Amino acid sequence: MRILWVATKCPLPPIDGGRRLLAESLAALAPAGARVTLVAPAASGVDFGELARLCTPRLVATRIAGRLAAGLRAAATGEPWSLARHRWPALAAEAGRLAASEPFDLVVAEQLQAAAAAAPARAAGRPLLLRAQNVESALWTGAARLARGPAALALAREARRLAEREGRALAGADGVVALSREDAAALATLARGGARVEVVPPPFPPRLPLGPAPLEGSPALVLFGSRWEPNREGERFFLDEVWPELRRRLPAARVHRFAGGRAAGAEGVIDHGAPADSALAFAPGSILLLPLRLASGVRIRLLEAWARGVPAVATPEAAAGLGVEDGREALLGAGAERFADAVALLVADPALGSRLVEGGRQRLEREHAPARFAERFLGIAARVAERR
Repeated sequence: MRILWVATKCPLPPIDGGRRLLAESLAALAPAGARVTLVAPAASGVDFGELARLCTPRLVATRIAGRLAAGLRAAATGEPWSLARHRWPALAAEAGRLAASEPFDLVVAEQLQAAAAAAPARAAGRPLLLRAQNVESALWTGAARLARGPAALALAREARRLAEREGRALAGADGVVALSREDAAALATLARGGARVEVVPPPFPPRLPLGPAPLEGSPALVLFGSRWEPNREGERFFLDEVWPELRRRLPAARVHRFAGGRAAGAEGVIDHGAPADSALAFAPGSILLLPLRLASGVRIRLLEAWARGVPAVATPEAAAGLGVEDGREALLGAGAERFADAVALLVADPALGSRLVEGGRQRLEREHAPARFAERFLGIAARVAERR
């Protein structure tokens, strides 16, 4: 099967969960015989040899709109701000050119923000399969609940605009793939019966090596940040509400923050940039922290922690969509005190960490095997192409 895949991020280097999801998906599809041409923005630090093993890359020089410029456009047009930021004319032109000149079986739009860039390819007669990494409007609705005053009103307005556009994009696609049953149900509601949403859990290898060296601290706690608002809010929650309590209980602990969004210099927090090789963050003896209170989709970092043999503590929201049971594959903590309790329990009982990792690896093998993903995804893709 020949697939034209349109994405708003280059999968390499896999410095965040969305990029890692795309990289693992392409890696799973290649051995199954899929020939993927990827249209995505150009990025720095790309290993082009590795990318060429995953797909035929067509990277386009473009840039995301600034926050202010996107805000002005959204105010003038009524378009959701997050979609105004991800308008990619050059990406859309390249996708349309390729679709008109090569015999692709279908086009895949990676996430809602890529749907507009994939539209010219669909206009050229290619069926469109939309893979939703999450439910965008749900994230903004959650952010509005946590905010106060004018900010809450602005976030709620963005959520309503996104819900309308999300429903329109879902209904207009020839097929929709979600990462979890929870997301599939929410997306089907947004589409108002106008889309068939099918679930294909993300692929991930069951075992990967640990990082090459331990990180400072007893224990070393790993926290991933980013400019993505749910991660930023989770980072604020942990540093403001959880970390002071953990510092009191575990004075030798250190937090290793990778690609953090807040100012450096917090006591006991060691800042790192975004690692080109994520193995550096999954060090021997470390604990992964997932303190998100706004979440949709699936936490790829949790899958990676299982594969690398690192136990994790997460909020229930961060673990949603994976079928995680508290104490079986991860420890779950709702609220600052319970999150701190879970970290302390894991430090006090190292054998518990080993049991959590083993439970996670069993789930990887059962639900996230790359060959299983490829079979399910390509089966859906073939049906979409035939229906079209």
